[in-house]
Amino acid sequence: MKNIFRGYWGKILVVLILACLYLFVPFIKVNINQAFFILSNVDVDLARGYILGFGIWAPIVSFLLMVFQSVAAPLPAFIITFANAGLFGWIYGAILSWSSAMVGALVCFYIARYLGRDVVEKFTSNKSLNGIDTFFKYYGKYAILIARLLPFISFDIVSYAAGLTSMGFWEFFIATGIGQLPATIIYSYIGGMLTGGVKTMVTGLLILFALSALIVLLKNIWEDKKKKGVIVFEEGI
Repeated sequence: MKNIFRGYWGKILVVLILACLYLFVPFIKVNINQAFFILSNVDVDLARGYILGFGIWAPIVSFLLMVFQSVAAPLPAFIITFANAGLFGWIYGAILSWSSAMVGALVCFYIARYLGRDVVEKFTSNKSLNGIDTFFKYYGKYAILIARLLPFISFDIVSYAAGLTSMGFWEFFIATGIGQLPATIIYSYIGGMLTGGVKTMVTGLLILFALSALIVLLKNIWEDKKKKGVIVFEEGI
């Protein structure tokens, strides 16, 4: 089965099936268009209203929405995380956001792993992937942690890029789970506060948190590289 999907015609078939589902199944087309509109507008209230409109199915819709935004990178995931916190409480919202983001990351990982770079470029872009490739080359084991902590770096493109490498499932799964946990908890905790003027304050706090995390991670990366440089130098001597 893997060889079928990895072959040229197998990839074409997958793309055609997805295109036909979108073009000829009205329910799928309408909901994908709505989801894209809501997420691209970066409006928490709009996302809340959309999810809440499905009644008892709201958690499932939220779960699917998170997976959708993962595949359709680089739509923002934190909008769904904020909405989940407001609708289900920050603890249950965090659990829902974390688990659905994990599934979304794995979907991206395996799309890249089995269908290859040319198919991934249909969901992202060659330019984006090239940028992440360079990012991975220098900061491979830190890339997932940094991407999840920083809201302005597309973690989903990182997931795609990881699938194009030789990284194993468990290595990716564990790094993804740990890397996204702090941000998910923090975003969920403050998600219910996103009303009125508080939104500006919270946005500022998120940026401050992200920059602080980046400084710490870059410091660790620098120290790692410095130690490696010393080891190489000593071996050369």
